[in-house]
Amino acid sequence: QVQLVESGGGSVQPGGSLRLSCQASGFTVDYYSIGWFRQAPGKEREGVSCLSSLDGSTDYLDSVAGRFTISRDLAKNTVYLEMNSLKPEDTAVYYCATVGFRSTCSITTKAFGSWGQGTQVTVSS
Repeated sequence: QVQLVESGGGSVQPGGSLRLSCQASGFTVDYYSIGWFRQAPGKEREGVSCLSSLDGSTDYLDSVAGRFTISRDLAKNTVYLEMNSLKPEDTAVYYCATVGFRSTCSITTKAFGSWGQGTQVTVSS
């Protein structure tokens, strides 16, 4: 069964850090490009970052570039999103999803497959 499970969210103060995990099962992240998305209350879901399975290239939303880093551990079949210098506007439910097979990706690449439950990130003082 193909599945992605997000974890690692929580509540932090502005300037804090979190590392989100996206555990894949039923397929290998070595072959699939994975994207991180987020949805804040009252807003549409937006692409935050993606990691290409073709060449390892990455893409970031402008507002998180330099603060967030996407990476993967093939041995653990997991993709991570390291988030530093968090701001209140980063508050959202974060999701990961497959965005391509042996392809490049960008934050505008549409996800396919079903969405997981996501993980809540709250940045507040």
